[in-house]
Amino acid sequence: MTIRVAKTAGFCFGVKRAVEIVYNMLDEGKRVCTLGPIIHNMEMVNELKERGCNSIDSVEECPEGATVVIRSHGVCKNVYDKLSELGIDYVDATCPFVKKIHRIVKQAGEQNIPVLIAGNKNHPEIQGIMGHCAGDCFTFNSDDELNELIPKIPFEKNNDVFVVAQTTFSKKEWKKCLKTVKKVYTNAKIFDTICKATSERQEEAEEISSGSDLMIVIGDRHSSNTAKLYDICSRQCGRTFLIETAKELDKNLVSISRSIGVTAGASTPARIIKEVLDTMSEEIKSSETVETESFEAMLEESLKNFNTNERVMGTVISIAPNEVIVDVGRKQSGFIPADELSNDPTLKPEDVVKVGDEVELLIMKTNDAEGTIMLSKRRVDAQKGWEELKELAETNEVLTGKVASVVKGGVIVVYNDNRVFIPASQATASRDESLEELVGQEVQFRLIEVSQKGRMRRVVGSIRSVLREQRAAQRATFWETCEVGKHYTGVVKSLTSYGAFVDLGGVFGMIHISELSWTHIKNPSEVVAVGDKVEVYVKDINEETKKISLGYKDPDANPWEILRRDYPIDTVVDATIVGLTTFGAFANVIPGIDGLIHISQIANQRIEKPEDVLKVGDKVKAKIIAIDFDKKRVSLSIRALLPVEEPAAAAEEEEVVASTEDEVVASTETPAAE
Repeated sequence: MTIRVAKTAGFCFGVKRAVEIVYNMLDEGKRVCTLGPIIHNMEMVNELKERGCNSIDSVEECPEGATVVIRSHGVCKNVYDKLSELGIDYVDATCPFVKKIHRIVKQAGEQNIPVLIAGNKNHPEIQGIMGHCAGDCFTFNSDDELNELIPKIPFEKNNDVFVVAQTTFSKKEWKKCLKTVKKVYTNAKIFDTICKATSERQEEAEEISSGSDLMIVIGDRHSSNTAKLYDICSRQCGRTFLIETAKELDKNLVSISRSIGVTAGASTPARIIKEVLDTMSEEIKSSETVETESFEAMLEESLKNFNTNERVMGTVISIAPNEVIVDVGRKQSGFIPADELSNDPTLKPEDVVKVGDEVELLIMKTNDAEGTIMLSKRRVDAQKGWEELKELAETNEVLTGKVASVVKGGVIVVYNDNRVFIPASQATASRDESLEELVGQEVQFRLIEVSQKGRMRRVVGSIRSVLREQRAAQRATFWETCEVGKHYTGVVKSLTSYGAFVDLGGVFGMIHISELSWTHIKNPSEVVAVGDKVEVYVKDINEETKKISLGYKDPDANPWEILRRDYPIDTVVDATIVGLTTFGAFANVIPGIDGLIHISQIANQRIEKPEDVLKVGDKVKAKIIAIDFDKKRVSLSIRALLPVEEPAAAAEEEEVVASTEDEVVASTETPAAE
């Protein structure tokens, strides 16, 4: 015979906390009453009654001088108001996980957002949750009920809506309901408020019952989570029995069974579980085929106050650079090492939690000698995120996460405290982009693999697939609206000897080297660099080849406009000789414009050739004597600034100018035009 006892059998954290609060108050000699049964177990309720702790149905029934304990299920907001109004002392033993739901629905009411609640509307926990809803709220207990409810809900399907669940709601049913919610309400904000201990208890019960020919579920018949355990086990094992005490155990069935499974609801006291196990032990003690551990050892292991891997709620007391101190409601001091706060190594402890925050934690290690408990927040968050990742992997949904680091072969993105590996080939739009530049950035990605082998989890994502879709959408939008003359802000992606290629948002255009500057340049790198943001405009579009020519030069920097504005005729300029010809010298007036000093305008006397007087690089003062903006020509004169010579010499010069004028005109174009 084999017997398996569920490790999760017995009190959950919230129930254990509530019961201990009552026992501690009774031990202190206080007069105590509970508002409704402290838990759904009449054995425990009767035991407390024997110690003087009665259950009352309303605040008005509270005996004078007594302290009211609010049970773990929680109560409506108006109950708190009534207690304060009547001046009744009370202690709130509401499960922290239920309190969290109260805060969520309260927030929804403040934002005028309706709430959908998965759970039994007649259950005290659900009634308490509804009592904290300031706006519209609707309950359903199954996916079928949800489908019947949706046509009756008055708000639009594209409205915001909050969705929460009773802490003991069936995990399988919850997943079915969420599929319906996501199909109908596109803006639904979903909060997975099912207690992790509940889902673990249900999963373990399903696994044990599937391999047993007799399954015993111990708990009160009025307990919601016990009823769900019975339902789960019944589907796996034909001989499943729900018992409240050892007296109800069928000893004959025990003696003839080869494999027995045992689990218990969250409201079942340890002593009742032990009584059932002891009764079984007596029945099968004489059998030589028993292959089971000591019942006492199994029970002791499952009922430890603080088991490794157990979840608890803690309140942040203080924050230090290397750890966070929390109160978990016990004598031991709880602490969270800094590296157990979050999977994002760039975050400091104060970025993750604040003093007074209530957080769900995983017990990693207890040290009874030192009186400490080492806890982890990131592992709880990661587990919750993992459940979500498994569902998201099927939807192909686009997610947003932060790039935490570059690793061999790719980058790590943190999403809901889970590390998602993005291979280098899937991390950027093109292979030549730097992975280091992604660190610290928020990126969009989708999951391409989520798998688990034993305790090893593998999550792989792709940024590139999202970028490609975004680029395709951007290209479509661009071509719909693009036209000559339209201005864009782009990013320089590459340089060639003849120009710069600019990303306009999924579409590339080219700035020809002649469009980069009003002055002559030898290479585009003299003006722009890869990565620069540039303001450009569309000069030309080739519809067939989809090629775009871009303009970049600033019209206000056009040297001819500067000349027109600041250098009228007769202006004297400091010019630099940049070239010599047989008929004169070219001199730079301003950057981008060279003017001609005709040979007749270089000196007062006749000269054979310009190099007799000037050489390249000379600085000279010259007067602007003519400007042709249409032909982009500027005429300069040094002679006009020199002392006037004899009339005969001047007349001789006039003749020379006249005789050579036709010859020179064709050669006076400045080499820097346009």
